[in-house]
Amino acid sequence: MVIFGGRSEIGIELARLLAPGATVVLAARGADRLPDQVAAMDQAGAAKVDVREFDADDLGSHQALVSSIVADHGRIKTAVLAFGVLGDQARAERDPAHAAAVLHTDFVAQASLLTVLADTMRTAGQGAIVVFSSVAGVRVRRANYVYGSAKAGLDGFCSGLADALHGTGVRLLVVRPGFVIGRMTEGMKPAPFSSTPQQVAAATAQALAKGRRTVWVPWMLQPLFAVMKLLPQFMWRRMPR
Repeated sequence: MVIFGGRSEIGIELARLLAPGATVVLAARGADRLPDQVAAMDQAGAAKVDVREFDADDLGSHQALVSSIVADHGRIKTAVLAFGVLGDQARAERDPAHAAAVLHTDFVAQASLLTVLADTMRTAGQGAIVVFSSVAGVRVRRANYVYGSAKAGLDGFCSGLADALHGTGVRLLVVRPGFVIGRMTEGMKPAPFSSTPQQVAAATAQALAKGRRTVWVPWMLQPLFAVMKLLPQFMWRRMPR
């Protein structure tokens, strides 16, 4: 199992659940500064824990990283894309470089790594890929349209990729959480139907075990957003983050 974004709270919580008896690779910037995460994997019962340097925004490094992991540990059974940024919406509306940076990390870098992983795992003929999208991408809101549009793009990319992988032995699971209470949202007022990293991880692990293609966390966000997509635009543009 490989966690791309080895400091991610959700990624680490999911790895705890999947770690027993498995080889776990944590890929992150500053890979030599992951002692707590490595210890958590050991305590969870991982057979082996490895760390790799990973800069998601360095697209040219993706192929070499994945190839080195396969060379050292064999085929990747589960790949989890747990990296991402929330960004500053107010800043992004004034600073095009910041807007582009959010889109690059949350969409372009994800699409690049997904392409490498899909090609590699398709050749192996089996495996699972987990991607964290967001309800923010289901219908993009004025309050966070930069982050939301990145997630909308990612959601669409994954929909097509999942179909492309059909019948290859490789599964793609898209996780759509609502507001997650954690480091990324520290200082922000929790939205209704918020969840914790542990809750998102538990729902993801269950969806993986069932062979699901998508999972909403919590589940009631799916019918809620089915209704919210029907709201007229003059109401939607006033929706908070």
